[in-house]
Amino acid sequence: MIELEKNKLVGITALLVNAAKIDEHYTDSEKKIILKFIKNNNTKLDASEIIKEAEILEKESNQLLSFTKLIKNETNEFKENIIEQLWKIIISDKSIDQFESNFMRRICGLIYFDDKLSGEIKLRLKKGL
Repeated sequence: MIELEKNKLVGITALLVNAAKIDEHYTDSEKKIILKFIKNNNTKLDASEIIKEAEILEKESNQLLSFTKLIKNETNEFKENIIEQLWKIIISDKSIDQFESNFMRRICGLIYFDDKLSGEIKLRLKKGL
């Protein structure tokens, strides 16, 4: 696995934080998923510092484009991993509302990821609950 450089990791983490906050309930279980993502993608940086920076970035940003542009030119495998992380966060509370579904469709469009594959990832993760 490639270690993500700090700025890219903070930006992608901000997208994950955004997904966690869509339903207005940013839970500890969502934060754990995000921290695990950070640790899996850069073992040298302090995950709690990265998440703090990402939370500030997410709060100050009013658009997804700055976050998704970090992902859209990556490999399909990389994109699939990000989509899986987003779905893990969204389904962690065992409910998916229309805003969360719409968010995922928008993300897939912005990063050029197949919506059907996103749906398959969601179903696989839901079965694992």
